[in-house]
Amino acid sequence: MDDAAVLKKRGYIMGINLGEGSYAKVKSAYSERLKFDVAVKIIDRKKAPHDFLERFLPREIDILAKVNHRAVIKTYEIFETSDGKVYIVMELGVQGDLLEFIKTKGAMPEEIARKMFRQLCSAIKYCHDTDIVHRDLKCENLLLDKDYHIKLSDFGFSKRLARDDDGKVIPSKTFCGSAAYAAPEVLQGIPYEPKIYDMWSLGVILYIMVCGSMPYDDSNIRKMLKLQKEHRVHFPKSKNLSTECKDLIYRMLQPDVTRRLRIDEVLNHVWMHASKSRGVSAISVGRNGECSRTVCALKSEAEHKVELDPNHKSEVKSPARLEALAAEETGQADREENVDEIVTQMEKAEI
Repeated sequence: MDDAAVLKKRGYIMGINLGEGSYAKVKSAYSERLKFDVAVKIIDRKKAPHDFLERFLPREIDILAKVNHRAVIKTYEIFETSDGKVYIVMELGVQGDLLEFIKTKGAMPEEIARKMFRQLCSAIKYCHDTDIVHRDLKCENLLLDKDYHIKLSDFGFSKRLARDDDGKVIPSKTFCGSAAYAAPEVLQGIPYEPKIYDMWSLGVILYIMVCGSMPYDDSNIRKMLKLQKEHRVHFPKSKNLSTECKDLIYRMLQPDVTRRLRIDEVLNHVWMHASKSRGVSAISVGRNGECSRTVCALKSEAEHKVELDPNHKSEVKSPARLEALAAEETGQADREENVDEIVTQMEKAEI
C-alpha cells in the first residue's frame, strides 16, 4: 500500500512533498479529524541505517510522544505499518522555517529577534529541565506558525541525559549536529555535556537572527575552530547592534564550557527583558563573578579579528550535517509581508 493510501485509511489526505532524504520524507496532509493541515514524517525502516533504527529513532519517538510545550512542534499521532514504515504526524509550520525567513527578509530588528528568541529559549528550558537535550539546534529546525511563533522541531539527535550514581551527567560521545552550529568541544571530538552544547548552538542562532549571516565560516573547520577557541566574534558594524545583544551572544559563544551561559542565565539576561535593557553597564558580571568583555573589548578585538567576507563566509546557508562519529553510537544523521506587518501580526498574537 502506498503512502497516500495508508494516510487516507487513517483519515489524512496527502498533499505536497516538504522534504526528502535517503530513508525519510516529509509530506503535508489534511487531517479530516483535526480539520487542518499537518506534516507527516515517513521513515522507511528498510532503507534506514542499523544504528539509526537501534538508537536514534526509538529516542526520537519516545521524546516526541512526551514533550508538550507551546514552542515545540506538536505530535498528533505515531503509527507503523507492517511493511516497516513509521509515520509521525506533526504540527505544520505554515510560514516555513527560520532559515528561509532570514534569507528572504534579512537580519531582524532586535525587537522581533527578542520575541522569537524568548520563545525558543522557553522551549529549551522546558527540555533541559526534564533532562532532554536537542543536539541539533539550527535555523532549519525552527519552524514558524501562522503568527510567526517559533516551533522547535526535528528531535532526531535528541536524547535523555544519562547520569551516574551520584547524579552527575555522563558526557556524550556522539558528535552530531551541523558544523556551523557545533560547539568547539564537539568539533574537537571531546566528550561533552549536551546541555552546554545546546547553549552554543543557541548563540549561533541568535547571531544569525540579528546579523543575517553566520558567525563563522564552516567551509574551513580548522580555521573556524581556531577563531572559536580564541573567543573571536565579529559583529558587523552595519547592523548597529545594542551592547546588550552583543554581550548575550558573546557569552553564549564562550569556548570555555565552565563559563558558557546556561539556559536560566540566558533567560535572565538583561537583553531578554526589553524594559530593562537600556541601562546596562559596559561590563556585566558573568558566572563565578567574572566580567564578560563587552563594548570596549569587542571593539578592540574587532580590529584584530579576521573580517568575514559577506559574499562568502557570512552567507546564511544550510550547513552540512555532522555525522555521528563515536564508535559505539553512529547515525545519519516568497512571503510578501514586510517587517512592520510581521511585528503587528506578532503583537496581535501576544507573543
